[in-house]
Amino acid sequence: MTSAPVIIQGGMGVGISDWRLARAVSQVGQLGVVSGTALDNVLTRRLQMGDPGGHMRRALDHFPVPDLAQDIWEKYYIAGGKAPTASFVLPPMQSTDASLEWQRLCVVANFVEVFLAREGHNHPVGINYLEKIQIPHLPSIYGAMLAGVSYVLMGAGIPLKIPGVLDHFVHPEAATYPLHVTDDDSEGGGHLLTFDPHEVIGLGPDAPPLTRPHFLAIIASDVLALTLHRRANGRVDGFIVEGPTAGGHNAPPRGALQLTPDGEPVYGPRDVVNLEKLRAIGLPFWLAGGAAAPGKLQEALDAGAAGIQVGTAFALCEDSGLRADARAELLGRARTGDAHVFTSPVASPAGFPFKVAELPGSLSDPAILQSRPRICDLGYLREAYRADDGSVGFRCPAEPVNLYASKGGDPSVTAGRACICNALVATADLPQVRAGRYTEPPIVTMGDDVQGAVRFLPPGAERYEAADVVRTLLEECAARTDSQSPAMPVSAL
Repeated sequence: MTSAPVIIQGGMGVGISDWRLARAVSQVGQLGVVSGTALDNVLTRRLQMGDPGGHMRRALDHFPVPDLAQDIWEKYYIAGGKAPTASFVLPPMQSTDASLEWQRLCVVANFVEVFLAREGHNHPVGINYLEKIQIPHLPSIYGAMLAGVSYVLMGAGIPLKIPGVLDHFVHPEAATYPLHVTDDDSEGGGHLLTFDPHEVIGLGPDAPPLTRPHFLAIIASDVLALTLHRRANGRVDGFIVEGPTAGGHNAPPRGALQLTPDGEPVYGPRDVVNLEKLRAIGLPFWLAGGAAAPGKLQEALDAGAAGIQVGTAFALCEDSGLRADARAELLGRARTGDAHVFTSPVASPAGFPFKVAELPGSLSDPAILQSRPRICDLGYLREAYRADDGSVGFRCPAEPVNLYASKGGDPSVTAGRACICNALVATADLPQVRAGRYTEPPIVTMGDDVQGAVRFLPPGAERYEAADVVRTLLEECAARTDSQSPAMPVSAL
């Protein structure tokens, strides 16, 4: 890997690490990363909001199969935007028998996000996916590669088969991906997802090859890093080492789950990555989780890392997709030392610990969580299971309890679960409105170091930009040593 970035901006939430944030970070020479989660709904909701600024239309005009882009425009675009009390029209839910319409939407949506993030500069852009959300992988990755994505980052699981997918799509040719099905002993639950670019978007036989992006696996143990290095079905280019202080989903603690008196998972020495073993693999790695704190970049470089990944500091900057009221509230709380984050062992239907920031009007309020109707109509975090008739079904512990139980799910695991699919979309200021009255509340996830975001505020300012984060981190690093300087001169900012 050449010219590896020193700072990687984390791929956060649904629409938090949007194209604007990724472009802002990449424009100053570090790696901007868009979140690849739920982009089918993000694109269609932006179109139903009237496409403010015309950005979606501009990107759609560059899609290599114009008829497909136009079909999506005509189905979802509403001139002037939908009425405030109107519900968003939802695209089809993901399933094992995904429709051609939905696959095309995934391709186009990922193309649009990466295209806009790359617009106006020549620096690399990455995209982040969750291994847990498997069904959209193939069309999503292909769409991102069509737009020229340079890095694919993936965590929340063991993405052994993603490198091979990237290799197939270069040509381009059909690729497969094994779907994990609960309570099924065969690999991938015996169900293979397939995507053929020629069949789905109508590429001709003379379609030009694509550029293979670098693949970075997000890991929480050196054992997992070694497993990916040895067993992945293609080249792994590096690792992002995410500790339990990072925002979003965290890896569960190793061993039996223990909770603090406040109900948070207890992490111990077994959860600390052995950097000596990681260095021995010989691939570049970046440290994440509280990495934007003073001195952490230099510490990472001294430990042999290529740099750091930073999330929370970028999530609270003006360039992020986080709704303005949430950003202002959290920054205000951080300034007074009043910003708090709780690691919930049960909030996420994914089953991983999930960081929840305390925020009025959000699902961090138990009363709001309890009053929300149990509705699962986005379904990204549903688990696949083998039904009695042998077919593959889907269930979510955040859906109605009786429905979950009717699918063979254990009702006891539904307690405390939040519909973070709908909530995270609401956090990006695209909330669903139901029956003209009920608006989906947000859920905000931040890292433990949320208080530290205030150090990126320019003197006398109440807001800061992505470039302020990059500048501060590089200036601090340059001031600490002259012998090991970041890849990009501070003067270039």
